[in-house]
Amino acid sequence: MTADQIISKVWSFCHVLRDAGVSYGDYLEQLTFLIFLKMADEYRKPPYNRKIGVPEKYSWPQLRKKRGAELESLYLDLLQNLGKEKGLLGHIFTKAQNKIQDPAMLYKVIEMIDKENWVSAVSTDVKGEIYEGLLEKNAEDTKSGAGQYFTPRALIKAIVECVRPEPKKTIADPACGTGGFFLAAYDFIANQKLDKAQKEFLKHKTFHGNEIVPNTRRLALMNMFLHNIGEIDGEPSIDPTDALIAAPRITFDYVLTNPPFGKKSSFTATNEVGEEEKEDFTYNRQDFWTTTANKQLNFVQHVRTMLKTTGKAAVVVPDNVLFEGGAGETVRKKLMQNTELHTILRLPTGVFYAQGVKANVLFFDNREASKDPWTKEVWFYDYRTNIHHTLKKKQLRLEDLQDFIECYNPLNRHERKQTWDEKNSPEGRWRKFGYKEITARDKTSLDIFWLKDKSLTDLDNLPEPEILAEEIIENLEAGLASFRAVAAGLTSGNRMEHKKSGGQFV
Repeated sequence: MTADQIISKVWSFCHVLRDAGVSYGDYLEQLTFLIFLKMADEYRKPPYNRKIGVPEKYSWPQLRKKRGAELESLYLDLLQNLGKEKGLLGHIFTKAQNKIQDPAMLYKVIEMIDKENWVSAVSTDVKGEIYEGLLEKNAEDTKSGAGQYFTPRALIKAIVECVRPEPKKTIADPACGTGGFFLAAYDFIANQKLDKAQKEFLKHKTFHGNEIVPNTRRLALMNMFLHNIGEIDGEPSIDPTDALIAAPRITFDYVLTNPPFGKKSSFTATNEVGEEEKEDFTYNRQDFWTTTANKQLNFVQHVRTMLKTTGKAAVVVPDNVLFEGGAGETVRKKLMQNTELHTILRLPTGVFYAQGVKANVLFFDNREASKDPWTKEVWFYDYRTNIHHTLKKKQLRLEDLQDFIECYNPLNRHERKQTWDEKNSPEGRWRKFGYKEITARDKTSLDIFWLKDKSLTDLDNLPEPEILAEEIIENLEAGLASFRAVAAGLTSGNRMEHKKSGGQFV
């Protein structure tokens, strides 16, 4: 069976199960379990003869023999018990559940997987393509909320092309989602001429991540394995713990990340009268510049602590990181003081699967301690003003960011040229601002723009109605999210005052 035929068959089952009430996410999760078991069976046979750790009673041949109620019973049993095993096997099956309730449907999926030799006959590229396609479909399912763990691959590839990771250097992502940055970096490095030691390092020692959502971590581990990162009988390179809890044990050459969009960290507790209330959660880190409940500001601080002195980072952040006062101003000043913050890419709405997101990419290089600020100038690329994207009809493509990559000048970023000029090129999207210019701004704001919004002056050049409608929805979603955050803060503040006044509101 050809690659296209395999992909077509996997997709056809996806649609059949979808009609039976099984979501993309549930289908993807079950595929993960079953393909892993099939590959484990192939690896234990010649010429591999590897011990994967799957007990005989839960092996693929045993599963293949069963039908009906017996199949369902065995499948439930193995899902409950394989999570107790060691290595990648145990991590893939942690808290596993059966989401295909019809044994006949389950049998058909098993039968489909059994017909292929996934280790040797199905290439790494095809396995990866199948899995990545399902991950993207799952992200498009807005009801599941999976989009927040899936960064658009075009954006990731553009970031990797700018950073240009080198062989035998380490790459980390403290909120790795389904592993998109790792895969793009792997492809970028693998396409270079590598010797045996470099290939070995790339496969086993390059990548280190964190992902606290169990299902998302499972998908990331399988995604990496299907793309030839790590071994089926090895230890996982993605930690299930919260990266922000403590200072990193080791530092890295590169940190590439899109932390979860969400302004504040909070937890729900029950008060004295039995009511549930949310309270802000702050990380007490001595290595942070400031203490704040703002999750995004904490991630920016954490990323800096993860870097070697010569390390480089690219971090996706929402707009509030660029302009927020208080802790935000402190973080921006310290970032420019202690690192070389050299580039900011401003992104439009309609790019991310989480609606209403206005985001930017910060590129900075770490430096040793110094009395003078390391940041001398910051280059901005405005890919927001007069840019319109939608997830359905006009998705972001790598070609859309090609001009930014060329302006970034990855091979020698110290020889950049502005495309903006006040007299000759006022529409240029690439412009630099000096350190003194930025620090003179209110709250050291990095929320900088200079292009005119044509929709405000040229009604004949408005985007298509469906794009306009989607942008309105995006802006409303962003506004609602901001109002919810304000309302939550007011509610929390009132409760604190209520407690302080001995139960009397003041």
